[in-house]
Amino acid sequence: MITIAALKNLLDNLEEGVVFVDSQRRVVEINAAAGRLLGRDGDHLLGTACPTLFAGTRCARECLSGGRCSLVPGGADARKVQDISLRRPDGSEIALRMWAMLLPANDAGLHCSIVLRDRSREVALEAEVRERWRLGALVGRAPAMQALYAQLLRAAVSDASVLVTGESGVGKELVARALHDNSPRAHGPFVPLDCGALPENLLESELFGHAKGAFSGAAAARVGRFEAANGGTLLLDEIGEISPAMQTKLLRVLQEREVVRLGENHPRKVDVRVVAATHRDLDAMVRTGQFREDLYYRLRVLPLHVPPLRERASDIALLAARMLGELAERYRRAPLRVSPEALTALEAYRWPGNVRQLFNALEFAMVQADGPVILPHHLLPEILAPGARGDERAPAVPGAARASAAEPRGSYYRRAMRADDERAMIRGALEEAGGNRAEAARRLGMSRTTLWKKLKDGRPG
Repeated sequence: MITIAALKNLLDNLEEGVVFVDSQRRVVEINAAAGRLLGRDGDHLLGTACPTLFAGTRCARECLSGGRCSLVPGGADARKVQDISLRRPDGSEIALRMWAMLLPANDAGLHCSIVLRDRSREVALEAEVRERWRLGALVGRAPAMQALYAQLLRAAVSDASVLVTGESGVGKELVARALHDNSPRAHGPFVPLDCGALPENLLESELFGHAKGAFSGAAAARVGRFEAANGGTLLLDEIGEISPAMQTKLLRVLQEREVVRLGENHPRKVDVRVVAATHRDLDAMVRTGQFREDLYYRLRVLPLHVPPLRERASDIALLAARMLGELAERYRRAPLRVSPEALTALEAYRWPGNVRQLFNALEFAMVQADGPVILPHHLLPEILAPGARGDERAPAVPGAARASAAEPRGSYYRRAMRADDERAMIRGALEEAGGNRAEAARRLGMSRTTLWKKLKDGRPG
């Protein structure tokens, strides 16, 4: 049975604002966080009609016009997220994310819960990303990325070939796309091709096209990527993977600016800007005879190097905010935020797979998270493992002997704990929280479900 007294103890220890309303949309209970977010004295709001809390917002207008909570379209488990900008009584404005859920039948008269989260920092971060730290789909405020932006914009106005280098997963295709979008060729097509994904016989056809009957299976003529990119930009990704024979054919096309389809003998003029990209050391490949020197310098008129993620850890917060927004749309759920402890772990990790790996890691964490916040224990184990920071002399996970008042309790999950250590940690958190399990879980940095399971198993003793 739900009681107001039990709820009050729980609610006032939550970071999010929570408002409970009855079937008439009157406020039955409100926690301290909601009062702060709304800029009002929560105790004076009891009995107030819910729409008056959000006066002037789309949420209130839809609620009043529809005669029911606009956040809950129907169904016991229905949930609809809405972002609003609320003007508070003191004249200040605050960006809020809110969602509501219908509650099961209870004796306390609680019909619906409305959860509020402060989005002010997120809004400011999003604006910062849009206005200052973003170039196309690229995101970065680190000095290395700002230097890349400057070089990219200078290269964009030219029509010379560009060679984009960088480790796998750093976003070389995004750099090529930004080059195209900021160039005089932006109105033309942008055509990417992964040269490393095709065998040589198919690669030649993809690049230059073929005539009908040029080879077995060529039932119709086909335009190659060079012709498809006419008037625009052609990205030759993983250029370091092509064979010496293909290097020779590509060099001829770049020199003559014309292609000959397989099965034909007459050239076709093409007007294409070529951007090549690779994670390999082409300079070393030239020295060993694996890559043609003349082709190398033909492609490398304007070099651009994309820094690895480990060299721009300050960008991880920006990248995570953008990626979690994309993932929220994909999974049709409210965007998550990363806890400070989890962000510290992400920033300390070496990211051998760079930005692509970060996206995959955040997708994993989103699936694991059972609330609106990604905590360290939601991250992949390798991110928290000793040595993950790239400094083998100083493990990323503090040992049990270093657990002290200086180490936040929320970092307990970052190290392998003995059962006795874990019991002591949980017992101490419960004592400090006055027996409030929700607050203890928050201090420990674990979900309430995880804490409940540990208590049920008797592990904390």
